[in-house]
Amino acid sequence: MLLELRIAGLGIVDELVLEFASGLTVVTGETGAGKTLIVEALELLAGARADPGLVRDGESEARVEGRFDHPDTGSETVLSRVIPADGRSRAYIDGRLVTAGELNELAMRLIDLHGQHSHQSLLSPAAQRDALDAFAGAPAYESFAMFTAARTAVRAADDALNALGGDDRLRAREIALCEFQVAEIDAAAVGSPDEDGSLSDEESRLADAVAIREGLAIAYDAVESTAQDAAGVAAAALAGRPGMSVLESRLRSTQAELADLASDLRAATEEVVEDPARLDAVRNRRRLLHDLCRKYGSDLHEVIEFRTETAARLSELVSYEARAAEVQLARAESVALVEVAAARLHEARVSAAGEFAAAVEERLRRLAMSGARLTINVERAELGEYGGDKVTFMLSANVGEPEAPLSKVASGGELSRTMLGLRVALSERFEIEASRSAPSAPLFVFDEVDAGIGGEAGVAVGRELSALARGAQVLCVTHLAQVAAGADSQVVVTKETRKGRTIASARAVSDGDRVAELSRMLSGADNSQQARLHAEELLANLGSSS
Repeated sequence: MLLELRIAGLGIVDELVLEFASGLTVVTGETGAGKTLIVEALELLAGARADPGLVRDGESEARVEGRFDHPDTGSETVLSRVIPADGRSRAYIDGRLVTAGELNELAMRLIDLHGQHSHQSLLSPAAQRDALDAFAGAPAYESFAMFTAARTAVRAADDALNALGGDDRLRAREIALCEFQVAEIDAAAVGSPDEDGSLSDEESRLADAVAIREGLAIAYDAVESTAQDAAGVAAAALAGRPGMSVLESRLRSTQAELADLASDLRAATEEVVEDPARLDAVRNRRRLLHDLCRKYGSDLHEVIEFRTETAARLSELVSYEARAAEVQLARAESVALVEVAAARLHEARVSAAGEFAAAVEERLRRLAMSGARLTINVERAELGEYGGDKVTFMLSANVGEPEAPLSKVASGGELSRTMLGLRVALSERFEIEASRSAPSAPLFVFDEVDAGIGGEAGVAVGRELSALARGAQVLCVTHLAQVAAGADSQVVVTKETRKGRTIASARAVSDGDRVAELSRMLSGADNSQQARLHAEELLANLGSSS
């Protein structure tokens, strides 16, 4: 939903600020007053080509800003476009510099313009297909969900077959490699992931056996002779001395402890054995473990894990035929479901096409296009992401004229009214079925929708716009009082001369000011009593607000 629009330095607009509400808003004013500049400003926000000629004479740049409710977050977002008089235009989203394409991507979800071919969403084949699916409702959506799920299953089966190794020669090579890797790890018979740490300690002891033995011998001699004798001499020196009993006792205990320590040192010395053969075996074992880690993991934990995974992969490869047959059967079933779902989706689209076209034609007759004929072609095409159909909306705007795709319709007014008929038909369909929100932009903009019509046809246009505005925000540039009278709010664009320059301005009108504007639209003057009475009558009969 558009909340606020700011325009500066664009054409005859010096500076203009407009706030918008929900429902139907009409923009009126005399010919040449600058009404279409509002539409052009919205086109610029939608990513239209920026012509430097749009910049107001004497200004360095034109700027357009639109404040919207974001369709995803619900928070406000600001789209901006700056057009320099000399240089390339710039685009911004919430003050962040973006490309025109990025601006267009978001703007297409916020604004749906009808009146200029380049920005009408329903002119694209994808949008026409989506509109038809929306009209078809549950039959199309359920078939599409089935189609998407089946295609996903086919892709999953293809991925599974590729993972199994579909090429016989490549599979044989992988089997040989896996067998070698598993056998190499098994041959090493790794007992524990901590084995290398234990071997490292043993290697250190074996490699330093001579030095350790010599050290233990020196320690034993020092404790057995020197230390024990010294403790005995010290104890004897204190024996029988008054007050020395405690110290004598401690020395006797120390002498006994030294005797035990000497015994342990002698036993340790005897246990140290020089074993060059064992040392070589330990070193060779460690080299083997390090080689495994170099190939299969950073440590033995990872080597063991690698062996487990490789053995599982080898099992898959060896049982390829059975597994492949199982996956291929599942794939064949999914392919069949894709075909069935595509056929059902095609049937749903074909079934809805005639009803949708008839509903639009009924609305076109109300919009002074009594001779118009709309045909929705659903042709078989190559299966893709959205089924196997090519959907094309064909229009013959007048009796005797050949049908042509909507994108080839020359008249802006006829195209705008056709788009209005399409949108209202969709809107009313969802009011009836209420099964899913209609795919539509929050703001519909119509320009030239009432071109070449008047009287009852103008009233019908107003009613259709009001019907669409029940579920969306609608902005319409109009010259018909019958259309303007049915709007929820009205903006009047005027121009005046200030200091020798023409300046356009706009303001929302209500009550007496709105009656005066409708009078001008009816008679060309806002002070005609008869026109004012007619304007008041229109507001009373058609208006939702005054």
